[in-house]
Amino acid sequence: MKLEEEVVRRQRERARILAWLLGGFVVLLFFITIAKTGINW
Repeated sequence: MKLEEEVVRRQRERARILAWLLGGFVVLLFFITIAKTGINW
């Protein structure tokens, strides 16, 4: 395996982890907003 391939693979993994963290953060904010406003659908 070449060094470049290894670097690209690591960057892809890091990007995936960051995407999951950002997604989780957005969901968390969403639920906090709902909790604050009260559930008045």
